[in-house]
Amino acid sequence: MSRKEQDIKRLIASQCHIGTKQLHFDMKRYVSHRSDNGAYILNLEETWQHIKLAARVIAAVDQPQDVMVVSSRPIGQRAVIKFAHYTHASSTRSSRWTPGTLTNQSNSASGKFQEPQLLIVTDPHLDKQAIVEASYVNIPVIALCNSDNPLQYVDIPIPVGNRETKAISMIYWLLAREVKILRGELRQDEEWDVLVDLFYHKEITNDQLGVADNQVKQEGDGEEPEQQGDAEKADKDW
Repeated sequence: MSRKEQDIKRLIASQCHIGTKQLHFDMKRYVSHRSDNGAYILNLEETWQHIKLAARVIAAVDQPQDVMVVSSRPIGQRAVIKFAHYTHASSTRSSRWTPGTLTNQSNSASGKFQEPQLLIVTDPHLDKQAIVEASYVNIPVIALCNSDNPLQYVDIPIPVGNRETKAISMIYWLLAREVKILRGELRQDEEWDVLVDLFYHKEITNDQLGVADNQVKQEGDGEEPEQQGDAEKADKDW
């Protein structure tokens, strides 16, 4: 099985091909057909080709930190941070975009002003402010686009159902792998030992929080007698 076939299977397993029930005119060329439940199905051949194209553009940037990755969608924040880590790019500290990050130079004193050469966004709807600011200063934009996303100011769209963490994580994982191959950090026929699971967004449930609180409480209760004993011993010695 070729690497391309393996990647297509990964995209299918992560449901990257499942779009929304709405279709924007700009994304019509990337849609294969419509499913029985009304959801638009994206063409994974286009997705794979655009991942390869985007990776070439990212690898062409001289300084990796001049590539900025953002995600206003919380389920994509972990994938963005992991992608930035493995490709040495820069990422936003949180899912909230600070207005003027790319245009307001008065923010340079606080470290919020950025001058990247390339911007990657996870959702053109939620990351609209970042895309508009990039257009003001002529920064090219790569975007993960669903069937209902507009392509205004987007230079390289990657068709994907960007509403699920598995789909978002798989795209960033494949993108990071291709960038590492193009930079010579990974051989073409070499398997990347980093699991895509590390890119997944994980939510802490109330049960997990309760277990953690109990562990902290037990540890605290276990330390108190020892501390009291040490204090009493010190009083006697004194």
